[in-house]
Amino acid sequence: MSLSVLLAAATPTPSPSESGESTVKTLQDAQESATNAASWVEQNWSTWLAIGLQVLLILVIASVLRAVVLRSLTKLIDRMNRTVQAAEGTALGGLLVNAERRRQRSQAIGSVLRSVASFLILGTAALMVLSAFEINLAPLLASAGVAGVAIGFGARNLVTDFLSGVFMILEDQYGVGDTIDAGVASGEVIEVGLRVTKLRGDNGEIWYVRNGEIKRIGNLSQGWATAGVDVTVRSSEDLDKVKRTLDDVTERMAAEDPWNELLWGPIQVLGLDSVALDSMVVRVSAKTMPGKAVTVERELRWRIKHAFDAADIRIVGGETATVPEAPADATEAMAAPSAHSNPDSAQSAATTPITPARSGSAVR
Repeated sequence: MSLSVLLAAATPTPSPSESGESTVKTLQDAQESATNAASWVEQNWSTWLAIGLQVLLILVIASVLRAVVLRSLTKLIDRMNRTVQAAEGTALGGLLVNAERRRQRSQAIGSVLRSVASFLILGTAALMVLSAFEINLAPLLASAGVAGVAIGFGARNLVTDFLSGVFMILEDQYGVGDTIDAGVASGEVIEVGLRVTKLRGDNGEIWYVRNGEIKRIGNLSQGWATAGVDVTVRSSEDLDKVKRTLDDVTERMAAEDPWNELLWGPIQVLGLDSVALDSMVVRVSAKTMPGKAVTVERELRWRIKHAFDAADIRIVGGETATVPEAPADATEAMAAPSAHSNPDSAQSAATTPITPARSGSAVR
């Protein structure tokens, strides 16, 4: 007999009654499961539908609100730019308005406002969606708060730079084209960012200054500047003549182009600033356009020097004139005459060397 026949004989054959009962139990269990599932779905479909509609409504409202807010901010920024362009066409537009400065400032403000609006709207919508699913938000908010504190502590320099940049832009402390002294560096502003400000120094170098490192700012391009020139003359000069010459120089300069546009007021001869024993200082001052004080000072010095040369008024090189010293006595470095210089004197004879005795006389 083969092995397959033996195995078949040894395996018990189920009876027809047992196989029928197991099949009936399986079908009944499946029918009961399907009935329970159908009843559960029938009982909860309304809740699901309500949650789905609520989530959909929240997302639609958030999307529409975000689009409206961003569109309104974009129109506001465009209106600011159009105002700047209209001001450029006026007579004082070139003096009072810097288009690049206003453009970068408006773009920075618009970027910050759009980011804040998107974060608030989308963040609120996400929390409302989680709340619609009956998720407890207290642990989530607590974990987010702890994570925010940890991230803020680790990136405190970045947060400081960002917040400082936002307030600098909002307060319009400086802009593109301004010459500022930021403490750590000074120069002309070529770019204003939320984290870094770029400055071009006097030698052409570019400084990248973090906004959080700027503790004080001196803006040399806002309002007006003062050009001051100190003229040092001899104390023996006629003050009335000096004043008349300076008045003539300042009046002619204020009436000529382009100085009449750079000067925002009359050039004033303030009078004597200091008086020394052999010199005196006359102060000349003028209110100028921002950033043009050095140019006005150079032109003033040029004209004053020519006018003083024509009027025979001598300009001294410093606050105190240098008094030439008297020539030194040529005989001071000479030694007193010596008695040894005369060969007939007793001192010279006393110093004459003694002739040594001869050897023959010494033997006797």
